[in-house]
Amino acid sequence: MSDQATPAPDGASDEDGSSVVGIFAPRGNELRVMAATAVVLGLFPYVFSRMPVVSGVFQGYQGLATLILIWGIFALGFDLLLGYTGLLSFGHAAFWGSAAYTTGIFSQYVSGSPILMVLAGTTFAVLLAWLLGFLSLRRGGIYFAILTLAFAQMMFYLSSSPLAFITGGENGLTDIETGELFGVIALESDLPSVLGMLLGTWMYAFVAAFTLLCIALGYRILNSPYGMVFRAIRENEQRAEFVGLNVWRYKLMSFILSGLFAGIAGSLYTIDGSYVPLSSLYWTESGEVVIMTVLGGTGSLFGPIVGAGIYLYVENIVSGFETIGPFWHLILGVVFVVTIWVFPRGVWGFFSDVRERITGGDD
Repeated sequence: MSDQATPAPDGASDEDGSSVVGIFAPRGNELRVMAATAVVLGLFPYVFSRMPVVSGVFQGYQGLATLILIWGIFALGFDLLLGYTGLLSFGHAAFWGSAAYTTGIFSQYVSGSPILMVLAGTTFAVLLAWLLGFLSLRRGGIYFAILTLAFAQMMFYLSSSPLAFITGGENGLTDIETGELFGVIALESDLPSVLGMLLGTWMYAFVAAFTLLCIALGYRILNSPYGMVFRAIRENEQRAEFVGLNVWRYKLMSFILSGLFAGIAGSLYTIDGSYVPLSSLYWTESGEVVIMTVLGGTGSLFGPIVGAGIYLYVENIVSGFETIGPFWHLILGVVFVVTIWVFPRGVWGFFSDVRERITGGDD
């Protein structure tokens, strides 16, 4: 599965609007990539939690498979900002946490429909990303990173005290009830027949559907003229300005798109767990998504999802071992350092390099 950009079609920047239409124009490899992704998503929970061959080696559990996809969406959105535009944010927990809280509050006071809950949380995250991006992108480099961190911490303290009557304060937001999907399907129930053996629950299928949509959206953006501009800004911002591009506008759009993915992930996190901890807005959540993205490989479509899987596996499975469990933070740190030393492009970048050597660079 190649996630490399394809050349823009002739006339992609003509005044007839093809620069915008290019985002929605079909690409040659897209169907192949999406089909392969759908197959992987369909087999993942069975291989990860129930396949006999894997049992006792790298086996996880159904809930962790769902959680990996949720964090994978979050990391994928963060990579749109860091890996493709070159902007490092230390405050992405603001979008993840705010979407999670909005989803829970929406469920309590408006509707428990899973689809509407995701729409509510994502909408709030997008609006917040527009506001914080408008304010933070006035500065660059380390100043931008610190500004995003400051805004996220402001939201954390607002949720912990002044808005505790809504958010639950230090106890987090509890008593969240999610209704049935389309009014008839309980997300916690098992899928019927063979689908139940492969996918497990409707919750996983629900999250996997959003994961596939997010990957498709990310692929379409990154293989469009818009994605090429993101790369140009990352490589040389001044040169991009010299050729007439409104760099600030593209950076703001990248920030908003990243907030969109974080909002979807945060909303799904609330639906999956029926609980929003106060820590979802804390700076450590932002740090975790940075580690996931770099570990899997920045500047790649699937690398952040792989990084999320590695991180969560160590956190949830390795930490449960009696012998090495208490040292899982140390183990994760060693894995991260070794990966950066040996595979500078991340785990996915390493496999991509191997594939290119075997195939001679052909798709």
